[in-house]
Amino acid sequence: MEEFMDRIVIDHEILGGKPVIRGTRIPIYLIIELLGNGLTEKEVLRQYPTLKAEDIKAALLYASKCIENEETITL
Repeated sequence: MEEFMDRIVIDHEILGGKPVIRGTRIPIYLIIELLGNGLTEKEVLRQYPTLKAEDIKAALLYASKCIENEETITL
């Protein structure tokens, strides 16, 4: 489960410290946003050919861990 962290980098020299997929400048939030807006995994991979399916899984797991202990927001 924690192996997804090997795919994610947080470096203040890259996108101001936003988490990105290792070896890219593709931020985690962008992957989540694309999926949330209805793109399929296949479409994201086609749009960003440097990504791998494991990177998308890592992004989802990272986002899950970030919000795991957050309070519920009323929409």
